[in-house]
Amino acid sequence: MQPDLHGVTLAVLGGDAREKILVERLAVLGAHLKVVGVPVEGKNITPCGGIAQALAGADALILPVPGIDNQGRIHTAYLDQPLVLLEEHLTLLVPGSPVLVGMARPKLREMTGRVNLRLIELMDIDEVAILNSIPSAEGAIQVAMEKLPITIHGSNSVVLGFGRTGTTLARMLHALGARTVVVARNPAQRARAFEMGLGTADLPELPAIAAEADVIFNTIPALVLDEQILLRVRPGTLILDLASSPGGTDFEVARRLGITALLLPGLPGRVAPQTAGEILARVVPRLLAEQLAL
Repeated sequence: MQPDLHGVTLAVLGGDAREKILVERLAVLGAHLKVVGVPVEGKNITPCGGIAQALAGADALILPVPGIDNQGRIHTAYLDQPLVLLEEHLTLLVPGSPVLVGMARPKLREMTGRVNLRLIELMDIDEVAILNSIPSAEGAIQVAMEKLPITIHGSNSVVLGFGRTGTTLARMLHALGARTVVVARNPAQRARAFEMGLGTADLPELPAIAAEADVIFNTIPALVLDEQILLRVRPGTLILDLASSPGGTDFEVARRLGITALLLPGLPGRVAPQTAGEILARVVPRLLAEQLAL
């Protein structure tokens, strides 16, 4: 059961199709939405001409899943001109107000910390990250199908990392008939992968594993596919990096070696925006009710 949000005013700045769905669902629950850069209209939704207008009187701020960059520019798919969030904008919120974002970069963490706002990173919440892993994994496999000259079935597929996205991805690859190997440092994760019928390897074994791969999916947010590893990769091997930017691949070395390596940020919003928006709409209302003590 979703909470009653009548009497709550929310500022929503920027976004894409995911935020459109979220705004519509929050409005149905009774919240008053003040939006900038989201082309959605209806009952309880007020389009605003600028950030200051949207934040005035707001109980909470909702930013897009990618948040802001290190220049303060808000991710928005619908505006031609950049939308820039300044620290002085945030002072319009009452100290202690929640700021919801998918992933926060250092600039946002610093700004919210200085003005004493509660920063909530949705992708750090297991429920969100696990649900989001479904369109992430499907999107990665879709790209692999488009780029590889062979089928996923029977391919030597390597998954680096066995967290929330890696687990879902490895399960899907296995179901499609790929010879799937999970490379993870954590013995418990390797044990779980083995229980699922997957091949397993520790990170020190990666050079040998990479040398046999048709496709490598990285989910580890640290440099794991460095020059030493990439020199072992066969010509024609595809690398798809799902880790948060800048990824875990030395893309310059890969380019120099003629290896196709792609960083795939924001897959849920690109390949399944409606599902990704519904995930937010499922979780955000409850978070707001908890944070605002409704």
